[in-house]
Amino acid sequence: MAKEAKTNAMRILERNKVEYKVDTYEASEFTDGVHSAEILGHDVDRSFKTLVATGKSGEHYVFVLPVAAEVDFKAAAKAVGEKNVELIHVKELTPLTGYIRGGCSPLGMKKQFRTVIDSTAETFDTIYISGGRVGCTIELSPADLIRVVRADVADIEAK
Repeated sequence: MAKEAKTNAMRILERNKVEYKVDTYEASEFTDGVHSAEILGHDVDRSFKTLVATGKSGEHYVFVLPVAAEVDFKAAAKAVGEKNVELIHVKELTPLTGYIRGGCSPLGMKKQFRTVIDSTAETFDTIYISGGRVGCTIELSPADLIRVVRADVADIEAK
């Protein structure tokens, strides 16, 4: 790897002996996942975003799904055993996770929240997720991501 500064996400992968690749691009502000994938020449279908939600119980959850998809809130709530879930407000993201919008990774948050990855991830050999900062993407095996974050897999993408 070049002289790229490592993120918490990268350190966690290395500690767990997970092979991964990093791609970066110059980004001074938030860029949505579809645009990021296009900038890097990545397959949009293999590019996944990280959303943080809260349930009726007050617990927080992490949902990882394709960047071009919307979350099925009913399915997401069912996957974590809640009546309903809603996305947290963007101003809550950094204090809760340590990440900023557009750079939120399911790896390396301040606390490991229960994580659900959309089942479409398992249809690919590798997927792309945020590397932990805007303009940084990690490519890794979905099985490795599932193992490291101890994720559940469910159909959470709105159809």
